[in-house]
Amino acid sequence: MLKKICIPICLMILCCNLVISQNTDQLKAINMVWAKFYKAFETLDYTLMGEIHSKDLVRVSGGNRILDYDTYINNYKTGFERDKKAGQTSDISLRFFERLCDGNTSSERGIYKLVRNKDTDNEQSYYGQFHVIMKKLDGEWKITMDYDSSESDTIGEDDYNKAFAIDDFDKF
Repeated sequence: MLKKICIPICLMILCCNLVISQNTDQLKAINMVWAKFYKAFETLDYTLMGEIHSKDLVRVSGGNRILDYDTYINNYKTGFERDKKAGQTSDISLRFFERLCDGNTSSERGIYKLVRNKDTDNEQSYYGQFHVIMKKLDGEWKITMDYDSSESDTIGEDDYNKAFAIDDFDKF
């Protein structure tokens, strides 16, 4: 009788640990995409943005317009080149309140913080809420849908701090 109870319980514990481990591995792989995203802002390199987005990208910008891949990446090319010439810097970071992944598709929602001209007299911070859908395409994670909005400038530092760090895998 004891064996009939213990074996199913042990199997459940083992399966739960495998699911948690797989999810952590998937989130770590997805974080490699986010590392390139961070690096693109840090170095003002629009080509990195091109690498992490699917050619079939649907980009919803600030709840105001829908862009395709070419328009979106070209906007970064123009903006990053302008920032380089003006000596502007950008530092972006993400915090999450949802990270769902089934191995092929990921839904990532959270708060971003964009700091322009960090550690200068001209430092400015901007916040917004984002929702990104990623798909594993040819073995690589790519952003296929990217939505963000400041929610009429109601998103701020408190919202950012309430969300979880990018490497806080235990929360997901």
